[in-house]
Amino acid sequence: MISIAKNTSKTVKPRRRLKREDRELEIAKEAVQFFAELGFDGDTRELARRLGVTQSLIFRYFPTKAALIERVYQEVYVGRWDPSWESIISDRAISLQDRLTRLYKDYARTALTYDWVRIFMFSGLKGEDINTRYLKFLRSRVLEPVVAEMRADFGLPGFEQSPLTEEEVELVWGINARIFYLGQRIWIFNMPLTMDSDKIIEDTIISFLAGARQLLPELVVQPSSL
Repeated sequence: MISIAKNTSKTVKPRRRLKREDRELEIAKEAVQFFAELGFDGDTRELARRLGVTQSLIFRYFPTKAALIERVYQEVYVGRWDPSWESIISDRAISLQDRLTRLYKDYARTALTYDWVRIFMFSGLKGEDINTRYLKFLRSRVLEPVVAEMRADFGLPGFEQSPLTEEEVELVWGINARIFYLGQRIWIFNMPLTMDSDKIIEDTIISFLAGARQLLPELVVQPSSL
């Protein structure tokens, strides 16, 4: 079940004496909440006010706003990535349905949070490269491996026999799009889920695999046709 908790406190924090690495982390974590709330047009002067520091102190740690945004990307998307998700995908001792259900339930607990969803949306609207970088990463670490496991489970040729097609990747994007929409409903449209998120994911995987078993063989180019 997804926790619907967020921190959008605007309280100005009293300035404290901190070690350099601790101050840098404090700025980064506050920036995550700040940009999630206001988007990337948020003024660093206001961020400094909330931190209880001067704007010049922020730029001592992050020379430009772009550098601060990069740190936000590292904190939210790279830092929260769990390598075990990749191991779940490839564990053929478990059924493909169970693997995908486990993967996406766990992934959703990270991806359907307030800051993850809103920063991703603001990035796309502002033209930052967070979206393109993360989606490229997601494709290589999740989508393409899922296609490979689907081929193996359905008895279809591997990539070494029949190259991956864009249609196959697009098919798996459908799972991620469905799950991300749940986050949009909660954090963008302010529409709470009316069902348990785990149940929604279970149903999503069942329906996805039922359709994929029918469609995927048509998308894979048979070796004899190459």
